[in-house]
Amino acid sequence: MSKIKIFNDPVYGFITIPRDIIFQLIDHPYFQRLRYIKQLGLTSLVYPGALHTRFHHALGALHLMHLAVDSLRSKGVEITEDEYIGACIAILLHDIGHGPFSHALEQILVKDIGHEEISLLFMEHLNEEFDGKLSLAIEIFKGTYPKKFLHQLVSSQLDTDRLDYLRRDSFYTGVSEGSIGSDRIIMMMDVRNMELVIEDKGIYSIEKFLMARSFMYWQVYLHKTVISAEQLIVKILERAQFLALEGGKLFATPAFEFFLSQKINKTQFSANPKVLDTFARLDDVDLLASIKTWVAHPDIILSALCKKMINRDLFRIELYKDPPAPEKIASLTKKAAVTYGVSLQEAGYFVFSDMVENRMYTTDDDANIKILLKDDSVEDFAKVSDQFDITGFNKSITKYFLCYPKELGKITDIG
Repeated sequence: MSKIKIFNDPVYGFITIPRDIIFQLIDHPYFQRLRYIKQLGLTSLVYPGALHTRFHHALGALHLMHLAVDSLRSKGVEITEDEYIGACIAILLHDIGHGPFSHALEQILVKDIGHEEISLLFMEHLNEEFDGKLSLAIEIFKGTYPKKFLHQLVSSQLDTDRLDYLRRDSFYTGVSEGSIGSDRIIMMMDVRNMELVIEDKGIYSIEKFLMARSFMYWQVYLHKTVISAEQLIVKILERAQFLALEGGKLFATPAFEFFLSQKINKTQFSANPKVLDTFARLDDVDLLASIKTWVAHPDIILSALCKKMINRDLFRIELYKDPPAPEKIASLTKKAAVTYGVSLQEAGYFVFSDMVENRMYTTDDDANIKILLKDDSVEDFAKVSDQFDITGFNKSITKYFLCYPKELGKITDIG
């Protein structure tokens, strides 16, 4: 019998790794790479404690999956050993496809493919390596397995992914409003018609969960300074890739150079095994080393942007309910062109506007949270919650923003 493997987690205490194959996957280089990808990207520039990684989060989500399966089994829900292992593998590997700085650079280094699709490619590759032992996990991950609730535990509006990241991100950022009672929510889970439901006595916990998620989005994930930092690194990558594609010389690790020097899309990921293998060697360290080096690059734009990132001289950011006035953007762009000695087109690296959008809860029939009432009937959470205004949470909230260097605000208008 193999020795039981445990990790000491600051959020949950000791986490037990339930089966040998789980530990083998954790030990795999693909998974170990997650140690070097921060869970919250550049959020540590606002909340200094937010230095936890995707590795931490994946283990935490695995722990919650273990608790959820145990709780459901205690209520008579049939979950076989193979299904249990499959669900554990699916949640363990659900974020394995994240690139450097997590969400911040998604669709920048690689076009037309999200981290979920890359995670699936990794899982399919690992399935070959592990002689088909991940086949059930892949079905659960994709949502094609008949027991829908297993997929819902991995990916839904109330999955073990969200239950972990809210509690973990709240812990590491120190934003106490994001703390949730994940244990109680898990204990309130049950299954009806192969779908995940929550016992009606857990309604208040669900209300708190949705409120906590709302607080975390606007106080942490979409904090305006976090947006500013993420936009700065996006502009750095856009400029670096432009220079690389033009044949310019840039310091970069081999894995990073591979993605800088060519435009990689979804088709290439699927068709060329080298793309996935190279992506598996790319993490935050590659980008940080390059950005530190590019501070001295002869390109004025790249050098200026990198200096701002390294020195935390972030863009000033202004939020609006409507798109910012074109006249203001044009004026700032002209100032940036003069200040940095670049063309008006190149000044777009320093002055730009965009938008962020978020919806806290979706009331679509296939996506909503379902409540199990005392008469054993099932109702939508939105219909049975009498203290929660679900209409506001179902509404998509859009915020427009304008970014520009702080020094431009001190310069007299150039006519």
